[in-house]
Order: sequence, then structure tokens, then C-alpha cells
Amino acid sequence: MKLHAMRKNGSGGYVTFGSMWKRGECSADAARANSFKITTADGAEVPAQSRITAYWPDGTVKWMAHTADAARLGDEIDVTMTDGANPVAAAESQTVEDDGTTITVTGGRSRVVIRRGANRLVESFDFDGRRIVSDAVEVLDLEDPNAGEHEGDVVRRTSYTGRIDDVELEERGPLVTVVRFTGTHVAADGTERLPFIIRMTIGHDADRLDFQHTFIYDGDENHDFLKGLGVRFESPMAGKPYNRHVRFEGDHGTIHECLAQLLTWKPVIPSHLYEDQQAGRLIHPSDETGETIDASGVLNQTANSDSDNEKVETVLKDMPWWDEYHMVQDSPSHFAITKKTADEQVCRLTTLHGRRTRGGASFGSEAGSVMFAVKDFWQKYPTGYTFTGLTTDTATATVWLWSPDAQAMDFRHYAQDGYQWAYYEGYDYKGADPVGIACTNEFSVAAGPTPIPDDETLLAFSTAVDKPEQYLADPGFYHDMGAFGRWSLPERGTEMENWIEDQLDRAIAFYEKEIDLRNWYGMFDYGDIMHSYDSARHQWRYDMGGFAWDNAELVPTYWMWYAFLRSGREDIFDMASKLCRHVSEVDVYHLGRYKGLGSRHNVRHWGCPCKEARISMAGHHRVYYFLTGDRRFEDLFDELGDVEQTFFEKDPLGDWYDKDSMVYPAHARSGPDWSSLCSDWMTQLERTNSPKFLNKIQTGIDDIKAMDLQLNSGVDMEFDPATCHLRFINNESTGGVHLAICQGAPEVWIEMKDLVDDPDWPKMVADFGRFYFLPHEQVVKESNGALADRAYPFPFFASAIGAYAAEYYGDKDIARKVWKYLIHALMDSADHTGFDTVTLHDVGNHAELEEIPWENPWVKTNFVAQWCLNAIVTLDFIRDDAPKTLAEADELTEGLGYDTQRKS
Repeated sequence: MKLHAMRKNGSGGYVTFGSMWKRGECSADAARANSFKITTADGAEVPAQSRITAYWPDGTVKWMAHTADAARLGDEIDVTMTDGANPVAAAESQTVEDDGTTITVTGGRSRVVIRRGANRLVESFDFDGRRIVSDAVEVLDLEDPNAGEHEGDVVRRTSYTGRIDDVELEERGPLVTVVRFTGTHVAADGTERLPFIIRMTIGHDADRLDFQHTFIYDGDENHDFLKGLGVRFESPMAGKPYNRHVRFEGDHGTIHECLAQLLTWKPVIPSHLYEDQQAGRLIHPSDETGETIDASGVLNQTANSDSDNEKVETVLKDMPWWDEYHMVQDSPSHFAITKKTADEQVCRLTTLHGRRTRGGASFGSEAGSVMFAVKDFWQKYPTGYTFTGLTTDTATATVWLWSPDAQAMDFRHYAQDGYQWAYYEGYDYKGADPVGIACTNEFSVAAGPTPIPDDETLLAFSTAVDKPEQYLADPGFYHDMGAFGRWSLPERGTEMENWIEDQLDRAIAFYEKEIDLRNWYGMFDYGDIMHSYDSARHQWRYDMGGFAWDNAELVPTYWMWYAFLRSGREDIFDMASKLCRHVSEVDVYHLGRYKGLGSRHNVRHWGCPCKEARISMAGHHRVYYFLTGDRRFEDLFDELGDVEQTFFEKDPLGDWYDKDSMVYPAHARSGPDWSSLCSDWMTQLERTNSPKFLNKIQTGIDDIKAMDLQLNSGVDMEFDPATCHLRFINNESTGGVHLAICQGAPEVWIEMKDLVDDPDWPKMVADFGRFYFLPHEQVVKESNGALADRAYPFPFFASAIGAYAAEYYGDKDIARKVWKYLIHALMDSADHTGFDTVTLHDVGNHAELEEIPWENPWVKTNFVAQWCLNAIVTLDFIRDDAPKTLAEADELTEGLGYDTQRKS
């Protein structure tokens, strides 16, 4: 298969990317033998390390993850099978020695030592014979603002360091070794807080270490505010203070300083020394005196005949040496750099204020330099660095993922009640709980030149960390392979197709702008989008219960990933991947009684009492994982493999049914509860090829198949988490039957048919979609009156599954109705503006603000995500049945009332 570089930004470093294979095309044995060849556009073979990430039901390989050096891959590559193990990959091989106590990874110029039991991520990292960093340890500061009688009277700050409980060689191959550390942070009194999972990737002959840092909050929300979190390293320094430097990335270019700056009053240091120093070159002041012989042979003795070196040594005794630097991005629109001398009782001086920095940083000396970069540095504020001991033999560098120079993170809820009716919260009681949420961040440490990297080197490094190259196939390849279900490729052959594609583009553009305009940034917010808009305030309803953060309610994840798959656009990939990272970590519980469930939309991401499988389901993240091979998602998918067990603790319909009258211990709606579980089991089935997960899916299918109306039964069902059996109880649908299909169920069920060998399943799915668009009297007749009281609201939500039914049965009437309701949801004969915006001036604290001017006072992400997702899928099933012109669309939708338009 042919892949291309998505970014083409020239960044290097080892990158991982996915390849997809047809059923039966690639055997698992061949894949395990690394039987792949990667060839560049000019025919050169590039070493690669490969692993299986998904299987077809017959045991052949569906997805692979390949790792190679982006600097050698270029813009286009070809991935093919070979007859045996690829000798090119084996030729450049790391060696990993593990004697049970010490792990030593050596490859080319790189050598990394890890010692078990030492509570260090890295004992030493050497490159090209030079020590880069050593003694890497996790650090944590927690703040208790309630240590006194009243909040804020006494603020107690407690420091913790990491205790590593397990070191696992998660991947070891010829090119990269991945070491997985698990542990927790421990205070001096033995208190444990915030367990962590940290992955360190070591590349063959690589001058950098890449870290993926995950922590889980397990504190007391009233007393454990997050004040500082990071990893501390030591790095050797050597030589004169005037040959010691720091460099930080700013808004534009870099900021470079020397620890002892040779721009002096008395004695005057020759200007060329200062110029060389500021250029980042090592300087060696001359020992020659200031005496000279002029052209006539007369001795000219200056007032000060000291040599340059003597002058420099003189001024060094009479100037400050800058021993400590701090950098903090404390908001999405401000960063600062400060510095101080080694004296304790002195102030910090402000070096610079700026707006947004990508966060590259470095310091160095005659012993060489070290560089640091954090992915999404300013977007995931408050990030930063602390460099201390720069004038000593050993400097200390702390990479702050939460900088202590920023305000501490308060995990408490915004209220003590739940506002179910006024503000759309799940229930009328408080259900906020931060215990179990997580956050993952990435950063890298690299060797730099002596004594300090120049602008270009540091900026190239931070770019490679922040925007690593991603290799992809063309959209048509993924579409033809049926990757991730059914979705359409863009076509603009008719006026109607052109209008639909315009709306899809406008929706993406609108949210891209809103993310930046509204500053939806920060460690615990970045990636998410808001739920509902308040046009009177020109503000999203950030303070109104269930109208605030979206928490992937109506699967904007699927919308964005399908939008990316059909376009290959870098900006959509970035938006979708950030949403994916956020939802999988912050919106989901990773320990405790809710482990594996997620929180419904709320002012706080963990705020709603509703803890549900639909927020955590694997389907949100499948595209990202199989395209990137990101190992953190393997942790998450493993958590979800048996997530049904949490239904014992949290029945999704527990507040609606009398437990004493139940036969099974819990409930599951066919959608979104059971469909979300199917997504989890399906993903684990692909990853492990274990029949355990297929049996879970098939058990539910068989139970539904035995019900009178199959998938049209329920939607509410009893559920036994121990056996995964479903039990019909009635034809009720708590919250409405539309909830069964607007939260990812159609996409899961349609993709699932390729993995489940059940000939009845496709028809069962089609029948559900067909019923949604039948006349009411026909529904009553075919259900023998069982569904006489059932309403089918929001028919555009059912467009995808209705289109599936239309294709399955070849039913033109269903196809016409699907298009009728989908089109009318966004337009009518009097209004074709769709997602077009108008520009307002001097409102909402913005000079210019673009709004969608709907009569409905709220833009809702629910509507936008569902309309776009259903349009993308529907086009693939019944494109030929769509109106060709806007006039035909007006005629098709004539007579439909406003009650079916722009509602969700």
C-alpha cells in the first residue's frame, strides 16, 4: 500500500503509522516475522519495526503498526510484504540487556541505562559518548487550601516524588524499545497520590528520548489541588560561566541568554567576545596583553595592558551569574520567562512576557547542551520548565506538565446540587467525582550541540515533537477497504452535492475557529468542544449544567474522524485527535467504582451523575489508534474489554426501574449502552482475536434475535453483566427511541457485521432503520400493536441507519424519506444558508465574532455533529437517490414543519 506524509514539515525522529490489509492477504506468522519492506519514492529501502494491531476473524492481519525514521522516509513510501524477515531492519539493531536489575539499551551512538528499584525513569542517557541527562524522577506538588479553619487561611503545600512499582519492556525490536513504567507519587510521610503510567521510547541511534506521561487523579478534591506535576532530570555542566547558555522558544524565534554576559563597563571586554557569546559560540579569551607595536616601531601601552582573559576573569568576580531560569505558559494567551542568581533571598527578574510559545527550551555549556519540548505546550497550559544549578557542575531541569508558577487546579464541582430540569443535568442530585479521571501528555529530551543549539535546531526539534509526521493512505484506499465502516468520499457533481459539501466544510471551519476564539485550552479542557450556544450572551453556555462541555455526547468524534478519512486534511486530523485524547482520558474513569465509564456532558467534565459506557466506548478512538499505533489506547481498550462489570455498580437505568422487580441485576438499552459495549468488545476482538469477545457480542445478538421485534424491541432491556445476556422487559425507551441511534450505534452495528458471522444481523440492523421511516399505521401493523405508542423523533438522526435499510432492501421510498428529513433538518425553500455565518462586531468581548444566525437561539453541537455524520454516511449508501438541485430539494421537503428543523 502507498502512504504519504500528511504534514510534510521536514521533521525527523521515529514515527509510528498504520497499514491496513485485506482479509487473508497477510498472515499473522509473516507479520510477526517483520516481513515488510518500506520503500521510498526513489527506491531506497528504509528499516522499519512492525507489530500487529488488529486481526480479521480468520486470524489474518487487518492492521499493522510500523515504526521508522521520518527523516529517511521522505514524502511518499510503499509498504509491501516480503518472503521473510526484512534484513534491512535487522541490519541496524538495538541491543537490550536485562539482567533483572539493570536494563541497558544500546543502539548506534545512543545508550540508555534503567535500574529497577531505583525509582528513576532513567539512570543515564548518553549520546555519542556524552552524558545528556540522568536520574529522571517524577515530581508532584499538591496544595491544600483548607488546612485552616476557613478556606485560604492556611495553604499547605506537600511535595511528592515518584515510586516506580513495575518496569516492563513493552516493545523491543531492532529500531525502538518502549519501556513502560507504572507507579505512584509518594510524600515524605508515606502518603500516596496520583498513580502514573509513563512510557519511554528509545530509538536506535536516536539523539532523543520520547516520553508519554499519564497520571490518574485519586486525591481528595477538597484538599488535593494540583499545584505542580512533571519530571526532573539532571544534566552535567562544565566550563566557564560565560560559556553557559539558555535558549527558549518564543512567539517568534527564540530568546537566547548567557549566564555571565560579557557586556561590561569596566574593564571593557572586547566586543568580538560578546558578539561570539551572543551568537552561541564557545569563546576562549586570549592570554596576550594589550601592548602593541605601531607601524613606526613605537611601543603603545594602553591604560590597561591586561590580556582579554585577565579582563574576563576580573569582571566575572564582579557580575551576577544567572543560575536559575523559569518558563511558564500560564494561560492560552500569556507566557513568561524569569531568572535569578543562586542566592536564595533574591527576587526573580522578568526576562520576557509573550503570548504563545511552542515551548522548545535548552541549556548548555562546554559539556554540550540538552533540549526539551512538550507537545501542545501552550494549548495544554499551565506548562513550563525550571532550570536550576546552571552555574554548578550539575544542572537540574524540571519539565512541568502543570507548572507550580500557575494557580493550583481545583477539582471541586461548581455546585452542590444537580439542576436536572432547568439546566439539563442528568439527575437532580450532585454526581460530580474527579477520582479516576486521567490526563496524558507527551514530551521529549534530546542531545544538543555545544554549547547551545541555534534557532533553527531548537525550532526543528520542537516542531518534530509538537507536530510529528503522520503517514497515511489516500482517502480512496481506506474507503475501498471498508475501513471503519461506511462513509462517503466527497463529490461535487450536482448542485445538491455541492451544497452538502459546503455545509460539511463550514461546520468544520466553524468549530476550528471557535476553539481558538473561545480559548478552549488547558490540561483538562483541550480537545473538547462546548455543547450549546447562547446567542443573547454571544457565549457558549459554559455555566449551565448539561449545556456546557460536550463530552462527546452525540459522537462528534465519529463526525470528525469520518470528515478526516474522506479528506485526509491535516487540520481535521489534529482537531479529531485532540478531541480523542481528551475524551479518552478526562471524560472517562480509569480507577474506582466507575472504572471504564464516562461522564455525561456538564460544566465540569466529571460533573454529571450519569456515568455511561457511551462516553468511554472504544469507537471514539479506533481511527486514531489504528492510524497511529498509540500504545496509550491499548491501556484504554484493555480497560473496556470487561467494562460491563461496572454495570453492577452503575446501572444506566437504575433510577428508572424498581430493582426489586428485576430478574437481571442491571439494564442496557440496545443503544447506546449495548451498542457501546459492542464497540468495546469488537475492538478487543480485533486486537486479540480472542473468542471471548466474539461470544459476548453473539450472546446479545442471539438474545435480541429471539425477541418478537428483534432490534425494534425495547429499547430498554435488562442486562446481566456476568453473562452478557439481554432480557426483554417492555417496549419502553427511556428518554426516547432516538437515543438508541444518535450516539454511535448505527456506525458500530454497520461495521460490526464484517466481524460477526451471523447472517441475520445485517437484516436486524436494516429492519431497525426501516421502521424509523415507516408510516405510523404500518409500524402498528407490523408490530401487531406492540409499538402503537412509540414515537420516532428526530428522524434525521436515523438517516445513516435508514440509508443502510434503503440499500439493503433496495427501497426507494425509504431512500426518499431519508433524504427528505436529512435535508429539511438544515434547510427549507426559504432558507438555504445552512451553516453559513454572519459577522458581528464588538460583542462577546471580540472585535469580530462569527455566529450561525439561526432563529433557534442556540447552536448545538448535538445537531451539527449528527447532521454532518449522517450526511457523510448517507451519501455512501444512497447518493443516487438524493435530489440533484436545490429546487428538487425544496420540492422534496415541502410541507414539513419547523418542528423537524434544526432541532436536536
